[in-house]
Amino acid sequence: MNDSRRITEGALMAGLYLLLLLVHIFLPFIGAFVLIALPVPFIVYTYKHGWKPGAIVFIASIILSSLMATIYSIPVTILMGLGGMFTGWAMHQKRNAYETWAAGSIGFIIGLVIVFASSQLLFNVSWTETVQTTIDQALRNAETMLNNFGGGASEEQLALLEEQVSSWPDLIPSMLAFVGIGLAFIGQWLSYKMINRLEQTKLSFPAFRDFRLPLSLLWYYFFALILDLVITDTDSIWNLAAINLFTLTGSLILLQGFAFIFYYAHIKGKSKALPITAVVLSFLFPMILLYLVRILGIIDIGFSLRERLNGNKK
Repeated sequence: MNDSRRITEGALMAGLYLLLLLVHIFLPFIGAFVLIALPVPFIVYTYKHGWKPGAIVFIASIILSSLMATIYSIPVTILMGLGGMFTGWAMHQKRNAYETWAAGSIGFIIGLVIVFASSQLLFNVSWTETVQTTIDQALRNAETMLNNFGGGASEEQLALLEEQVSSWPDLIPSMLAFVGIGLAFIGQWLSYKMINRLEQTKLSFPAFRDFRLPLSLLWYYFFALILDLVITDTDSIWNLAAINLFTLTGSLILLQGFAFIFYYAHIKGKSKALPITAVVLSFLFPMILLYLVRILGIIDIGFSLRERLNGNKK
């Protein structure tokens, strides 16, 4: 009876995924919104039945999507299926929300790396050249817009802008990581909503103010910083790895800093407008405030600011 139910649910989830995939491919106006929901069938099914049945549904979805959709469906299914299974397995193991998010992020990042590598090997697509072409086109558009509205930009200004964006192709690994983290969060959040409706549970993310990163992340951050300072050869693979590790860990520490601001406002009974204003101002004046928030995140992780606040409150 249980095997029959598991097979039936597996067929339903594979069919739901295929339906969402076809909508994404053939209805472009709403396809972008449907894209973020593609991992949900894999997450829900793996959550309920474990990774082995989830893997079977994943393989079946690859076969069905390749037969009924376009060749584009194969990398999409690999990406969404891996991310969905990692997330669903963590939920099946009763991991907390942030541990589940981390597991899902790993799954999506692995899927993105597979898609990234296969597109270059099989379809001869160079993502570095694509990003560089996009940057060059954006610079030309910016120069044209400045000429139309401001009487033109000086060569120094254009050179500074070009220098600021010239390193973007080197950050492709970090971009893949950020996309994977974002997809994992959205897929998990949507799955929580669906499971809560189906099973009358109360799965949810904790409040943002409770977001905590492990102390080990600081070591990765400082290791990347030292590596970047020591290795001066910008063409070195180690320099590229250091830049991406520094960017990724620094962004996570920045998130920790914002979480502490929300925690501080909560523990002190301040209005929610205070931390929201701090976030907005930080992005309006990034050269100063974002660095300060990152330092705050480092102190919070390394010196347990929250425990000190709780101690003072007591």
